[in-house]
Amino acid sequence: MWNRTFWFFVAVRIASVFLVTTWFVPDEYWQSLEVAHRLAFGYGHLTWEWAAGMRSYLYPATFAGLYKLLALVGLDSAELLTLLPRILQACLSAYADYRFHVWCRQSKWSTFLLASSWCWFYVGSRTLANTLETSLTMIALSYFPWASECTPFLWPVALSFFVRPTSVIPWVPLCLYHIKKSTHPTWELLLKRYLLIGLLTGALCVGVDSYFHGAVVFSSYEFLKYNVLKGVGSFYGEHPWYWYLSAGLPTVLGVSVLPFLAAGYESVRHRKVYKERAILLLSVCFTVLVYSLLAHKEFRFLLPVLPMCLFITADYLARWSRKASSKMIWFTALLILSVNGLMAGYTGLVHQRGTLDVMPYLATTAKDYRDEFNNPAKILFLMPCHSTPFYSHVHQNVTMRFLHCEPNLTDQQNYLDEADQFYANPMGWVRKNLPVHPLSALPTHVVTFDVLEPQLKDFLSIYQEKVSFFHTDYPTERVGGFVKVYERYDRNAASGASSTTSTTAVPAMEDESDPLYNP
Repeated sequence: MWNRTFWFFVAVRIASVFLVTTWFVPDEYWQSLEVAHRLAFGYGHLTWEWAAGMRSYLYPATFAGLYKLLALVGLDSAELLTLLPRILQACLSAYADYRFHVWCRQSKWSTFLLASSWCWFYVGSRTLANTLETSLTMIALSYFPWASECTPFLWPVALSFFVRPTSVIPWVPLCLYHIKKSTHPTWELLLKRYLLIGLLTGALCVGVDSYFHGAVVFSSYEFLKYNVLKGVGSFYGEHPWYWYLSAGLPTVLGVSVLPFLAAGYESVRHRKVYKERAILLLSVCFTVLVYSLLAHKEFRFLLPVLPMCLFITADYLARWSRKASSKMIWFTALLILSVNGLMAGYTGLVHQRGTLDVMPYLATTAKDYRDEFNNPAKILFLMPCHSTPFYSHVHQNVTMRFLHCEPNLTDQQNYLDEADQFYANPMGWVRKNLPVHPLSALPTHVVTFDVLEPQLKDFLSIYQEKVSFFHTDYPTERVGGFVKVYERYDRNAASGASSTTSTTAVPAMEDESDPLYNP
């Protein structure tokens, strides 16, 4: 089992831990590491989803156990707290890669396509529930009984469902196919296999969630209630129905979308010959269709269908290679490798890296800084909410504050979250939320994007720029090209400058022990 192919995938995924140093989505930290940090060390921010009971603790609890172990041996540094969870996920992804290789009959094209996939290299070591979901999907697909009656594949499917309920969508066509072709009576298969495995897995997951939530909770139901029935996801952005077809799937597949389309056409045209590919293609289309009906769309939602697309493509290329010339085979392989390599390199090393690069600096600052009043650091993030990791990357129980962006759960008229209120009038928000005195109550450090400097120049007049980190080549109205950290002047400099900012104010920080905390 532990052959060279497996260790090759381990090497690729571990390499991605160190080569992918950019920001992707907030959930990578706020729905996993931040929660784990709170479980292990007693402080950390929980987003509104956790208060609503719609997130499962199963994934972050794994990292919390790792954190506890590090603390036990005195190795709970900020560096290891951020590095080891990614290595753990990378190892799981590597095992899933190996199972994918086995499922693809150990073809060379399957290994090549998976290892060169820019998207999987980009997310395969990230601590995202979607990454875990995709890994479990690959493992389950490798056990799917195309020509047998066994049902071990249901265990990872069930686990994936309770971690992220939407992961069941690609399995609807596959499970219907499995039930239809089985020689066992349908009732027996549903009761003795599907229901039994679902109940056992569900009991474990509901037990874990209820323990950590402090009450009996069915997080899967709450997840579906808020995201599907209430449509809360649309608060975080909407896309047209065709977005997954025009942008989502082509981006996730990269240059491999070209052979995938050719493989899809062949699979439909000769569906009786390529029955396995046809069923998988149906699953991909069904998933894209269902997700297209939802207003809120993201690239990462398509990750579970990536292995299906790559299987279809690998099988097509393997058959094509038997007739193609060696020059065409090498040209195709080099084209896929070069284009995916460029995409992985740019997204992994360059695009959106500033919000991660700033965190080691803030961790050091939080550990060592004392102001002129001998107070510890107080850090204010004036940027779109969840733009950076939080306590999981600082690992110091200092006061930190960011702009909140909870959805309109109470159906208020003309609702604006705190981040929108701030960006509508930055200095107005500062004057309203930050009292003038005492000076020691002001945040010692302000973290913001460079695009806000002109609008915050009065407030920042009592601060000095300490460090700047490149973030992106494509700044927007709210997200700048550089992340900047400002530090408050000492007593004399600050008092001299404060007269020009008498209308500024002090933030209510995130630490409840802070006397200025404002629930």
